[in-house]
Amino acid sequence: MPAARTAKVAVSEQEMVDQLEATGRYRILQKLEARPVVRSPRPEFPLNGIILDTETTGLNHRKDEIIEIGLIAFTFNEQGVIGDVTGIYGGLQQPGKSIPREITKLTGITDDMVAGQKIDIVAVETLVAPADLIIAHNAGFDRPFCEAFSRVFCNKAWGCSNAEIDWSALGFEGSKLGYLIGQAGYFHDGHRAVDDCFALLEVLDRNVEGDYWSPFAELYRASQRSRVRIFAENSPYDLKDHLKARGYRWSDGSEGRPKSWWIEVDEAALADEFHYLRTEIYRHPEADPPTRYLTAFDRFRA
Repeated sequence: MPAARTAKVAVSEQEMVDQLEATGRYRILQKLEARPVVRSPRPEFPLNGIILDTETTGLNHRKDEIIEIGLIAFTFNEQGVIGDVTGIYGGLQQPGKSIPREITKLTGITDDMVAGQKIDIVAVETLVAPADLIIAHNAGFDRPFCEAFSRVFCNKAWGCSNAEIDWSALGFEGSKLGYLIGQAGYFHDGHRAVDDCFALLEVLDRNVEGDYWSPFAELYRASQRSRVRIFAENSPYDLKDHLKARGYRWSDGSEGRPKSWWIEVDEAALADEFHYLRTEIYRHPEADPPTRYLTAFDRFRA
């Protein structure tokens, strides 16, 4: 008598994922899919945001050039809830000189890829012009390059998804985009600027602890707070390591800044920082180091 055949039971993709994760031996990452662009954005999200990423020929915005830019336009509301994607642009541009070998190794962009290519400045400016907030994962790097590229990026509020979100408090082990994407449960083809923009959008829009408190909501609130940059001018040289350990950075006097150690703090922390400088650094109760108040319209400029 022939053995009875075992009937095949169809298992859905989600069931397979659930079974693997239930063993505790597997962690499943989902491929990140780009959100569609909507023609008629929902009116309950009246504000406009831009997520951008650039690739350049080097680190100096005065002599190096943008060779790729990616932009995603989206809507959001006053609570920091993201609505709809309203536009996408990605473009390459041939620079005035050959792309350095180390940049090609870092970005994957070759001279052949950018040969004859030019970023559509009209398309870029059309997307950026209505923006209430521009977000980059390293705004201190991207903003100077973008402002040198087009004035449409000037006089805009900027936010930095790296510096202005406490990722560790949200359960992430690092702030690099690759870490954030993996810990959020995704993987993506991170070789093009637009792909990285979509990846950042998904991470920013991720719910935290079941509530609609997203990293983007934290970033938007941070962008509305005033910050203060304190310049510890004429601080004793032998205390430079103390300043560095506290988070101060050195300014060489270029770009119109004082030649000194400096730090940027929330306005609410200004009194505590002055107390530290007066008691630990200057050791003078009336020391009055220069300050500069900054909003999102000023921050991350060169």
